[in-house]
Amino acid sequence: MNAAGSFGLPHGGAPAGTKMAVEGATKFYQTRSGAVHALDNVSLEVKEGEFLCILGPSGCGKSTLLWSMAGLHGLSGGKIWLGNDAITKPHPEIAMIFQEANLLPWRNLARNIELPFELKKLPPDRARIDALLERVGLKGFEHKFPRELSGGMQQRASIVRSLAVNPSVLLMDEPFGALDAFTRDEMNLLVQEIWMETKKTIIFITHSIVEALFLADRIVVMSARPGRIQEIVEVGMPRPRGVEIQSTPAFIERVNAIKAMIDHRKA
Repeated sequence: MNAAGSFGLPHGGAPAGTKMAVEGATKFYQTRSGAVHALDNVSLEVKEGEFLCILGPSGCGKSTLLWSMAGLHGLSGGKIWLGNDAITKPHPEIAMIFQEANLLPWRNLARNIELPFELKKLPPDRARIDALLERVGLKGFEHKFPRELSGGMQQRASIVRSLAVNPSVLLMDEPFGALDAFTRDEMNLLVQEIWMETKKTIIFITHSIVEALFLADRIVVMSARPGRIQEIVEVGMPRPRGVEIQSTPAFIERVNAIKAMIDHRKA
């Protein structure tokens, strides 16, 4: 485990080999009762093709950080880079999967997946969409409406919708938190397999230490609000990882070590 520190980020883009760079990200929200300090001077490099998990308690600013990386939230201070592009608004290379699938109830599955193409005024890539539907087990459900799909199927659809436009970065904001444990394990296995096949850069928000250890190359552990990076954990476990790894002594020891680190910082 390595302590977070200064990353020496340049003022003009991400360093070579780095897909995204966060430099001094600070965020205040203005509320009726006063300013809320959500993020405090967060600096981070995300490597090309990395699976990075950001872990922390509720209210620590991890989702604020992710939404800022997506260009959906402005920062009060600091910068975010995708290569040499400063991220101040949504970027065509970045796709995001939210806590809810956010499928439009009046559109069937096929038309929900085609929505990003409509917004970009592009023809749907039907060959890619068909391949993705086959890959996630949704082939044959194209004409079903969201109400006819389970929660896991809806999240699979949201993954297809995001990957259909072939982004280079996929941001995932606690996408499986509302699913039952069995379905969540299935989704984690699916995301691991898709990442291994595509080698896209994935940044995944979670409050589950088990989920973060199962999925990540590195885990960024954030402190309670205002959110700061308190530790960066190199996972270092071989892939592919099966669900059974979660019951091994070595895995449990890692979970307990991260939990103890978080509890110590709270004290």
